[in-house]
Amino acid sequence: MSYDRPHYDRPHRGGGNRRRNKDDYDAHDRRRESFESPEQILKNTIIKLERWYDAIQELPRLAKQIREQVPLSVPVISEGIRIAVTEQPLLRLLHDPTEGENAESSTSSSLGKQVLEDFWKGFQGYLDKLAWRDVRQCIHFFAHLTVAQSFAAVLDEFGVSYGRGRNAALCAIEGLIISGAVMAKSSSSNTTEIIKTVQNYNDSIYSPKLLVQPSMSLFTESRSMENADEVLDTGLFVLKSLDSSEFVEASESFPQPYLDFPDLDPTVSAPFELPAILVPPEVIELDGLATDAGEDAQVKKEDWPQYFFHLFDNETTPDPATPAGFLVRSQILDTIDIFEVNRKECARLLLEYPKWCVPGTFKPKPGAPEPEFESGKNWQLESTVIETVLGSLYLLPESTHKTVYHIALITELCKLSPSTVGPAVGKSIRKLYTALGDGFDVENARRFAEWFAVHMSNFGFQWVWKEWLLDLELSEQHPKRTFIRRALEFEIRLSYHDRVLKTLPEPMQNDTSVISDQTPGPAFEYEDPTHPHYDTAQSILSLLRGRSKANEVLSHIESLKTTLESSGTHLHVDNTIRSISIHCLLSIGSRSFSHLLNAIERYLPLLRGLAGTDAESKQDILSAVASFWHLNRQMVNIVFDKLMQYQIVDPTDVVGWTFENVGGDAHLSGMRPMSLSAFEWDLLRGALDKANGRVMVARRKVAALRKEHDDSVARVKASVGADVGSIEMDADVKPFKQDDSASENPQLTVALKAFASLTREQKGALARTIEGFVSCLAPSPSAGRQNPHAETVITEQAWETRVTWTADEWNTWETWGWYRHFCRTYSPYLRNYQETLGTVGFAKIEGSTSPAAKLMKKTWGMATGQES
Repeated sequence: MSYDRPHYDRPHRGGGNRRRNKDDYDAHDRRRESFESPEQILKNTIIKLERWYDAIQELPRLAKQIREQVPLSVPVISEGIRIAVTEQPLLRLLHDPTEGENAESSTSSSLGKQVLEDFWKGFQGYLDKLAWRDVRQCIHFFAHLTVAQSFAAVLDEFGVSYGRGRNAALCAIEGLIISGAVMAKSSSSNTTEIIKTVQNYNDSIYSPKLLVQPSMSLFTESRSMENADEVLDTGLFVLKSLDSSEFVEASESFPQPYLDFPDLDPTVSAPFELPAILVPPEVIELDGLATDAGEDAQVKKEDWPQYFFHLFDNETTPDPATPAGFLVRSQILDTIDIFEVNRKECARLLLEYPKWCVPGTFKPKPGAPEPEFESGKNWQLESTVIETVLGSLYLLPESTHKTVYHIALITELCKLSPSTVGPAVGKSIRKLYTALGDGFDVENARRFAEWFAVHMSNFGFQWVWKEWLLDLELSEQHPKRTFIRRALEFEIRLSYHDRVLKTLPEPMQNDTSVISDQTPGPAFEYEDPTHPHYDTAQSILSLLRGRSKANEVLSHIESLKTTLESSGTHLHVDNTIRSISIHCLLSIGSRSFSHLLNAIERYLPLLRGLAGTDAESKQDILSAVASFWHLNRQMVNIVFDKLMQYQIVDPTDVVGWTFENVGGDAHLSGMRPMSLSAFEWDLLRGALDKANGRVMVARRKVAALRKEHDDSVARVKASVGADVGSIEMDADVKPFKQDDSASENPQLTVALKAFASLTREQKGALARTIEGFVSCLAPSPSAGRQNPHAETVITEQAWETRVTWTADEWNTWETWGWYRHFCRTYSPYLRNYQETLGTVGFAKIEGSTSPAAKLMKKTWGMATGQES
């Protein structure tokens, strides 16, 4: 087969085949060339130092290039170093490249000092913006220059938020690990005082840590775990051990190439003295927005303690409770964070990470020469990187970055080095699968299923399923069985049923509790000609397919309703008509997503007519949707979302329907105690996010209209010569209500009413969710459906005998997990409305002393900050 361009005997058209000479192309290319100035070339050379084969050996040449630069631009040099330090954290050990020049200068205005002074200005800029990651990287840089800075004073602030406190504590911890040896010699009391301050702060945040542990324990209040560590707990442990040994071990934990340069003579070149650091306060928005009840409508994202899950032993991956292990994880996490915009570059840097570590930190690659210096660690690089990436993915209540980024990064790592990264990924999957039966958090189990499915789809769905055949003997609701079922459901979404089915061993193929024997798709209940309502459904379908007007379809439906009522054979005519109509509408929209949207938008009046204003009609619509798409549960979530988007149903309706029809994975046969699975949680999350999102949109709209109104009033007063000082607005927070200024602005009045209405809807959805969890986990004695396992699965004795649990017990345990996840995920909203929600949501268990009721209230208290 020839790849030469074929010759077509055709006339010239439009001059497209005109012969151009070489000069034409050169002139064209030159017009598009971008020329870099000498300053830009120098800055890029500093930034890209890590690309050099032996960057440390190249430092003298770079320093010489800097000194010979004409004209010499200190801001350019400083900016290059600042970018390298903050955006390529592995380089911070190599800078300042002008250190050697300092030793040759006898003036106080040496180049190195000028660069550091300008660098400090940039650091102050990061500090003013509270760009904590960049601040921490700069702290590392200055610590390597034998100057340590402490942010411990922030921890003593009254009411300091956890996010601010944790970031300040990490700056202090990592700065001390690097510079503690020098500080201990000069002022050991300060070092001990800093450690004590961090310890006191860490002790004050005990309760929130219990909610975000990667493995769920319902009967213990211990914050220490065998297979996970909390970052501040670990940092404090490292500092205490270093302090007791006068920081001797710290010098062996990170490379110190600057020690190869001669020490500066303080009589010739004075050391650079850093100015005092003052961390600016947090910015608090005083926009005067509050609900009708006076509750704050401003919601700030909560920061939670960070637990990192361990997959391997300390012989395979770094022990974070050691200085080297703590810093290795910190540097890998920083690299993952900085290069989120470029996963390919991130994967390359992570696999080259040993180049920036102490020799012997990681095992050499196959065929590589043995290092001259052995640190005695010899950890496995690929296992370390995968464990850190997955540890970041499994942070609760949400990971630092989107799940798809972590998944794509692992895929890129596998592509770059399949022979070394592939085995590490396989071991990680097996470790996580084992953890499922030992209390792995339900949200993390869901993320694990997502990652597993996407990763398998990227590599041909190749997995050794035979390893898990023995687990088919476990209860159907055992976390391992649940994981297999969900992972295969996700795989089918990414491929198709028959393709995934063929990858499974025969015992799994024949087990319908593992994978359905039916292809995901619509289930039109009235498609069978033998169905008693077949003719009724066909008459509606013919109108919908003929694109009849919505009012014509509604009239026809009313006539059908009259016919069914007159027959006297149907007890629930309205329910039946709504079910038939929704099935028919979904049937014409089932071919594709665009067909669904077109059908919904064309027949919005029909849907509104069917929904009416009563809750029962909306529940019927949701039930019909769930029935039509019960073979493809993803579509249930999608259609529910669209119905909420077009305001056919409200988020509170979806929440109520979810708890009234808890059918998910748990109810494979018959009526069982009320409980939730990941499918129901997805429905709840979609409804709550919709309600919360609407309030935030309305809030922004009101704020914009208020600002516009105030600006127009100010312009009018200024135009008539009013005193500017008399129109200054009061900075005090005022209740968000319709005032005189709003009454003069019709748009603002409408926006205020919409905000009040949406806020009531938001609180209603949250309160209904709490009531639903109460009905599942702590039902009143008079409730129709009891859950006898709600109080047993939370005891230590029951947990130790979990191998004998039935499906009902496992699903009750999972429901407890989703309640915990609800509390920590929506804690900012629960805090704002805790008085209202606590009163309404827990009304049925008010005064109850049952263990389940106590645990529900305790979890609520930890999420809302009421538990110390």
